[in-house]
Amino acid sequence: MTLVHRLFSRGLAAALLSLPAYGVLAYVILPVSWKQYGRFGGRRLVPGVTRTYEGIPGDPLNVELVGSLDEVVAAMRAAGWTPADRIGMRSGLRDLTSILFDRPYPSAPVSTHFLYGRAQDLAFQRAVGRSPRRRHHVRLWAIGEPGRATLWVGAATFDRTMGLSRFTGELMHHIDPDVDAERETLLADLGRAGRLAAREYRDGPQGAMRGKNGGGDPYFTDGRIAVAELAR
Repeated sequence: MTLVHRLFSRGLAAALLSLPAYGVLAYVILPVSWKQYGRFGGRRLVPGVTRTYEGIPGDPLNVELVGSLDEVVAAMRAAGWTPADRIGMRSGLRDLTSILFDRPYPSAPVSTHFLYGRAQDLAFQRAVGRSPRRRHHVRLWAIGEPGRATLWVGAATFDRTMGLSRFTGELMHHIDPDVDAERETLLADLGRAGRLAAREYRDGPQGAMRGKNGGGDPYFTDGRIAVAELAR
């Protein structure tokens, strides 16, 4: 065996042996540490912004949909956006495979964010390309019971690349900083599908701001929330 082969074999063995340690650190130790850090007052509350499982400020709210559950699902499907699968072991593995091998997965899961003390009620996405490496997506929370709600508050962002979280080291998407552009993309898609009856804008609680989301990605917004009334 040549020196190059020996060095390659040692490097490969070291990489394989380090994977379990990386998994425990990135998916167990650091997330739990961030969660405890937030629980004891280590982070300030940011109004009008979602939060990650670890309690880290996530994405700013920028859209509201007015319509019933059935109307929201029908309108988003008509606009080319697919409901995202619930995140779990099976969907997570399928998502990873689709990204690594550039395979289609139109209903790939999105990470869980929290608002009003609960996870998103709905999530939709529209892939750019074959796989979910790059995608438009939005998380929505019902005001009231999801089955009876007529107002849905959401955060729309564009996943432009894959990478590691700057807080935990987890494999994740990194968003485009212009979240207002994604807000307008969602409205444009609904309009082209004939599912946008009316729109207006109101000032959000966070106001115009610059910040970083749960993965450490910078973003900027004018602070306005687009209120979209869906066509019935």
